[in-house]
This record gives sequence, C-alpha cells and structure tokens, in this order.
Amino acid sequence: MSRRLSIFYSVLLLIFASPSLLSPVTGDLAGDRQALLDFLNNITHPRSLAWNASSPICATWSGVTCNRDNTRVTALHLPGASLLGTLPPGTISRLSELEILSLRSNGLRGPFPIDFLQLKKLKAITLSNNKFSGPLPSDYTTWMNLTVLDLFGNRFNGSIPSGLANLTGLLSLNLAENSFSGEIPDLNLPGLRRLNVSNNNLTGSVPKSLKRFGHSSFSGNNLTYDDTSPPVGSPAQKEKEQEEDKHGIYISEPAILGIAITGCFLIFFVIAVLIIICYVKRKKRQETKPETLTPAKANPKTLPSEKEVSKSRKEMNIEDMEEKSEFNRIVFFEGNNLAFNLEDLLTSSAEFLGKGTFGMTYKAVLGDAKVIAVKRFKDVSVSRKDFKHQMEIVGNIRHENVAPLRAYVCSKEEKLMVFDYYPRGSLSVLLHGKNGNEDHVPLDWETRLRFLIGLAKGLAHLHTQHKLAHGDIKSSNVFLNSKGYGCISETGLALLTNPVIRADSSARTEKRYRAPEAYDTRRSTPESDIYGFGILTLETLSGRSSMDDKKEDIELVVWMNKVLAEQWTGEVFDLELVKTPNIEAKLLQMIDLVQLCTNRVPAKRPEIAKVVEILEEIERE
Repeated sequence: MSRRLSIFYSVLLLIFASPSLLSPVTGDLAGDRQALLDFLNNITHPRSLAWNASSPICATWSGVTCNRDNTRVTALHLPGASLLGTLPPGTISRLSELEILSLRSNGLRGPFPIDFLQLKKLKAITLSNNKFSGPLPSDYTTWMNLTVLDLFGNRFNGSIPSGLANLTGLLSLNLAENSFSGEIPDLNLPGLRRLNVSNNNLTGSVPKSLKRFGHSSFSGNNLTYDDTSPPVGSPAQKEKEQEEDKHGIYISEPAILGIAITGCFLIFFVIAVLIIICYVKRKKRQETKPETLTPAKANPKTLPSEKEVSKSRKEMNIEDMEEKSEFNRIVFFEGNNLAFNLEDLLTSSAEFLGKGTFGMTYKAVLGDAKVIAVKRFKDVSVSRKDFKHQMEIVGNIRHENVAPLRAYVCSKEEKLMVFDYYPRGSLSVLLHGKNGNEDHVPLDWETRLRFLIGLAKGLAHLHTQHKLAHGDIKSSNVFLNSKGYGCISETGLALLTNPVIRADSSARTEKRYRAPEAYDTRRSTPESDIYGFGILTLETLSGRSSMDDKKEDIELVVWMNKVLAEQWTGEVFDLELVKTPNIEAKLLQMIDLVQLCTNRVPAKRPEIAKVVEILEEIERE
C-alpha cells in the first residue's frame, strides 16, 4: 500500500514540476503575459519584438491583440519576425482565449506544434513559409471553431490526415508546397471555399467531394480527376481538354438561324417591357418624390444643415416608420469613445477635405471638440440591406494598419461613414502638398518606408484574415497611425459603387492605380491590389503624382520603364531620397519590387506576404 502511495505522489510531483507536459491553461491577462514572455525567452529572435514586462501588453506589444475589455489575448500576429528554431512547448498553448495565430514567413522548424491543439477557441492558424517537417496529427476534434488552416511552404510529409474532415467550420485549407504523399482523403467539407494541395507528392484520384475546386488546386501532383483521366496538369490532360474543345456540339445552320431570330425577338420584348416599367416608375417618383439632400443645397464647406434635413424629412411621404427612424440612427462600432447623434453631426463645424471615388469627405468638429472625418456617399449602386451588410464587415475589421470605421448612417436620404481624423494628412498631402502646393517639407526615407510597410501589413490582414480586396489603393487613402506606420482607409468600399468610370480628372487619376484587368472596381482582387501598391510605391519613391505629365497623359509606370530603359535609373528617385547616405542598394531593391508588383500578368505578381517580407528586410538593413 505504501509503495502505491509513493508511486502516486511521484507522478503528481512529476506533473506539477513539468508545466510543459501539462501546458496549464491560464485564466487572466497576467497569465497570458507570462506565457508570451516564456515564449520569447525560449526562442531565437535576432530581431527584437520590444515586449517589455512593465509595459501594457494590449497597448504596446507588437503583434499582440486583446479582446475589447483588454482582459485576454485573442490574437498573435508575428509574420516575418525572424523567429528561428523550434517553438518552445507549453507557451503559446497557454493563451486559452487565442483566436488567431500567425507565425508565417519565419525560420521555424521541427514537428507540428502538437500543443496548439489545446487552443480550443482558435479560428485561424497560419504557419506558412517556415521549415516545419514531419507528419501532421490525426485528431483535430479540439479545433471545432477553426476556419483557416494555412501550412503552405513547409516540409510536412506523410499522408493528409482524414481527421481534417472533422473541421466542419473550415473555410480555407492550404497544404501546398509540402511533401505530402498518398491519396487525398474524402474530406467532405461543404463549407470549404478555398483549397490548395498543389506541388506535393500526392497520387490517386481527386475525391468527388473536392472536384468543385479547379485543377490549379491539385497541380504539381500525380492525381487524376477520375479513374480514366490523365494526371491533373499533365500534357496529356491539356491535350484532352484541347481535344474536347475542338469537338463541340454540332448545331445545323437552320437551327442557329431560328435560335438567333427567337433571341432577337425576346431581347426586343424585354427592352420594351423595361422601358415601360422605367417610365411608369419615373412618373410616380415625379409625383411623390421628396426634396433630396444634394451638395449644392448645403454650404460647400459644411455638412447639410439640420434645417434642410428637417425640411426634407417633412416632405417625405414614407409609410414605413422604421425607415423614418433609421434616418436619425447612427450605428456605432465597439472600441471607440464617440457619443453623438445625427443632429450633432449635421450641425457640427465642418471643412471640406476632398472628393474621391466614393463621395466627398469632411473634417467635422463635434460639440465636445472631438474631430472626426465624415465620408458622404454618392453613386451607391447597392441596396440599403447590402450597404449595411458591407458596413458591418468593414466596421468589425480591427488592425493597427487598417483605419477603423467608427460609425455609419444608412437611410433612404443619406449614407455617411465616420472615421478617425488624421491631422498630419494623407501620404498624398505629405508627398505633394495640399491642393498641389509643393511648398512643404519633403518626406525623409524612413517615413516613406514606414508608410509602405504599414500599408502592406494592412493589405496582408485584409487578404489573409478577411479574404477581402481593398479595391481603391491610392496615396490619398493612406495615413500614418499612432506608431508612425502607414494605415489604409476606405476598406472594402469598391463593391458599393457603380462600375461606370467617370470622365472627370480625379477619376482619371484614380485609374492610374488600377490594374489593367480591374477597371471595374467591383471586380477587384488581391492581385489588383498588389498592382495598385506597386504604383503607389513608385509614387512614393519618385515624389511624382500618379501621372508623370498630365499634358501627355503618361502613366507613371510607363515613364519609369522609359527612364530605366535609357539607363538613367537615378532619375526615377526623388532628390530628397538620393541625398540620403548609403541608400543606393535599398532604392534598387525598391524598384525591383515595383516592377514585380506592376507586372501586367496578375499571376506573376508577388503575394502581399512576400511584399511585407521584402520591405521589412529592407528596413532591417
């Protein structure tokens, strides 16, 4: 009996003496702080993370995000942080409230961190572009909240675990560029939206449940779509597809003629019906249309007055009381200390700042002296329901390099957005002066680089965490945050505007940032954002606007290529940069990056993670 008690106490002693074996779950911010310090002190990191035990973890620790009441750590973003070696066990796994973990683009090695499976609230984990190796675990039942699993660009091997099928909430799975072998299991995840298992050593056929994904998701393997088809991406597969294209369905000429005549008749009929409907609706609007708010009625340097709004509201013939109440309603997002109503906003002292793609922007000073930026929309092509939905998406984005949406108004008469006001002005103002006035202090190299690093990190967050393209990259939308790095404003608004390209000068300038394939802003992609980032980088390096010569209407990238072809590379850069000591190599690296980003072929442009890596390396040097 005494021997059994001795063994029992020995086991207890072993467990409590080895926290790494049990990985105890902490329950407060102090525990989270200690877990992160233990992580930092047990991993090689040539680049300092500036985590100070005496400083506020939620406010000053880079890469750390807390919940709204700052009581627990919910996200850890350390991409490209020069972390080397194996991850210390029993550290990150103690962050029991962690929802997002990003350790991509480091030098981490070793097996899959098995203790990460203890993070039951994890929603997204990104370990891409490291050197992890070995097989993956088989059981994922603790990750029932996971939506994103990204293991791209490592050295994992063995078979793809069938246990991934238990991740019923998974939206994105990226296992590409590893050494997985064997057959792909039938994952049968109806909610899966993105899948990539390309460039592994997989064999067999693509499971039926995954055939909805394109061939590119499976290329670089020895896979077939069925038992008889050749391997995906192989020359035989391409020949088969070409042969299938040649042998289409044969339709006789009389049948084609009949189809054409019938189609024309239907088209004319539909057009006639639409014209009649539009005419009737227009007549009704003319009879009952209320007096709308237009910029011409208001002082050009103020928001519309409350008197004008009251008059418009009295004349509105709207039976739906909910619609009336929404006119007075401002929807606030959590995380700000603003408190005002629509009357306060409309009667505030305001200054017209500029006109952009989506409307006009004002600087408004509220009664309590708080200063905000207000965007007043125009040319909104979506319904109020879709507008509110997009506002909710944008309003819940939280990242230090993405300007937060603080509140919005959505009524039949007005659509307004409230942002933070950045007193130093946009990158455009700091580069070119206000209203084209060049009598301003030129930006130094460090500030320009920080603008670009912050912008790239903001785009990386949008592309990877929210699967969202910005769609309107330009220097007037980039500001300096409180840490002195760039942050991008007007996120995700491209879906709300009409696709018609206006002919005014501001619209022509905005087109300079758009990729050749993305003239319709509603079809913006991460690749088109990269192109816009390249143009903005060139603008930042050269100090020129997005057009070199407005008379000749020369695009900035065309001017750059012409200068480089004539071997006058130094002419590309702003004189302020050329005067900076020991900067030549860095400027050449930046030009190489611009050329990569502005490639006319979208697939040849780098991903934003690679852009961030390049910029941070230049900053470290």
